[in-house]
Amino acid sequence: MRLLLCSIIFCALNAGTLFTAEAQRNAEAAQRLPIIYWAQGIETAAALKQAAIEQIAAPPENLDAWRKAGFNVITISQQELEQREKLLAPRTAGRADVASATRRPWIDSNGWRFMRAPTGKFYYDLSERGTGKATLAIAEAWAYQADAILKIDPADLAAAGKMLAFLRALPHTNLPLIADIGLIDDGSAATGEVMNLLTRRNLMFRVVAAPAPQLKINIKLGSKEYPQSEASDPNAFALKVRRQLGDENRSLRIYGTEVVISRLTGDGTRLRLHLLNYSGRDVDSLRVRTRGKYARAELKAFGIEQAGPEDFVVEDGATEFTIPKLGVYALIELPAVN
Repeated sequence: MRLLLCSIIFCALNAGTLFTAEAQRNAEAAQRLPIIYWAQGIETAAALKQAAIEQIAAPPENLDAWRKAGFNVITISQQELEQREKLLAPRTAGRADVASATRRPWIDSNGWRFMRAPTGKFYYDLSERGTGKATLAIAEAWAYQADAILKIDPADLAAAGKMLAFLRALPHTNLPLIADIGLIDDGSAATGEVMNLLTRRNLMFRVVAAPAPQLKINIKLGSKEYPQSEASDPNAFALKVRRQLGDENRSLRIYGTEVVISRLTGDGTRLRLHLLNYSGRDVDSLRVRTRGKYARAELKAFGIEQAGPEDFVVEDGATEFTIPKLGVYALIELPAVN
């Protein structure tokens, strides 16, 4: 009997340990943050601590020294780093204030790459891009919950630390992606460019293995409706898709800028909207319209002190509001009307 009781207690304790470990893994997955790759020596520990950075990726030979200094360290060699898919430095190329019907600002973004390979491993090399690049890259990777490592300019360390601290304080529950369009990915460069343009135009899509009947539009390049030849002009292709969908049927519309990319998730009880500003400067008076009735908009914007969204309106089956000023990144939570 005593042996049986001990066995039961051991199994219960072991199950509790497994449950705790499982819960911890789930929590870590739900709050996946990009990681700074730091090849500099232990003498820079004070700078990292001052920036409130407690986790880094570092070369294997530096592991013991960094751990003794109290850091959470993931070891990665230069070769392993370069085996990851290299990303663009997120930015707007050219002047965003000269956009017109015939000339749109060109945005270097990586969201479509993350959507194409949600379990992929990525890295940003921003080490020679100058300062001011790390915050947007960190926010971009976090918004898409990508497995990303960043090499940054050491002068960007303080800014990177502030963004990581901001993101750690946000709610981390993963919600399903909201989409109006299904895209069958054949792995081609042409389809990749279509994904890029849909992302930049804030046309909500998701990658599907086969046409999804619950989505309003399903795209397969090479089909009768979407011949391969049309992909040679991705701008015209994106416009065709937008017209087929109809602006009134879009789950999300952004007014007043062409340099902000959104990511929308939700589960029926609430929406979560990520806004990424690629312009390199603040955007004023950004108007947002989302389908559905929501009780309020809870705004958390990096680096900007503000009371919250303005001109909040719910009518005609949609919710609209204005963000007075948007910096690099903002998260908006919208609980549904009961």
